[in-house]
Amino acid sequence: MTGSDPCRNAGEMLRRSERVVVLTGAGISTESGIPDFRSPGGLWSRYDPAALTYDRFLRSEETRRLYWDIATQSYPVMRDAEPNAAHQAVAAIEKAGKLLLLVTQNVDGLHAKAGSTRERTIEIHGSALRATCLDCGAEHDREDLHRRILAGEAVPVCDWCAGRVKPATVSFGQAMPERETAAAFAAAGDADLMLVIGSSLVVYPAAGIPECAVDAGVPLIIVNREPTPLDSAAAVVVHGAASESMSRIVEAAHLASFLAH
Repeated sequence: MTGSDPCRNAGEMLRRSERVVVLTGAGISTESGIPDFRSPGGLWSRYDPAALTYDRFLRSEETRRLYWDIATQSYPVMRDAEPNAAHQAVAAIEKAGKLLLLVTQNVDGLHAKAGSTRERTIEIHGSALRATCLDCGAEHDREDLHRRILAGEAVPVCDWCAGRVKPATVSFGQAMPERETAAAFAAAGDADLMLVIGSSLVVYPAAGIPECAVDAGVPLIIVNREPTPLDSAAAVVVHGAASESMSRIVEAAHLASFLAH
């Protein structure tokens, strides 16, 4: 790009695009008070991920107890969080008719709160706001489970089959959702713009989605506080806060009228 303002350059690219794929990571939600589990002091610096694998959850009552203890700490934070200007900007891209697909690595549900639709959103790592029985597939009300745990039921079981209930997030060692993952990669190859917001691009397979776009010749914009492994392949890199950066990008793209008021 010829201009010196990366947000303006990104906005101009967005203005000209009609099939945008957006990938969001933890950096878009930290500004809404959601901790980044992978950062120093985050969840995975206090708990050993190897002790919380999907296989251990299936086999061990003690692992399920620890898993639900952690989930009970993090759930109210996600439940009560509010979307910020970056989430609103992504919703505005969809309202403007430019969004092909939103793929989020986050499990906090903030994109839905901001107005992004289920039809065009893939929560590739699942959602902490839902829960499912691994044995019979029954959906469980997450708020009800939270109340039950606070009342003393350390490891909730399925109301229907007494099976193993788990938050609907993808755990370490658990298979990614095949259909959703395939759809995300297919969209990346069919896009006319790939926009990454708040992802370090080191967690796969999600980090492979913008790589797929670049391989298909799709221009890439990266908005992130820190450098990423794909910065050198991007047409525009914005190093800054997601909220401020996306607000400026949406304004430069003439999409401010689609922001929620």
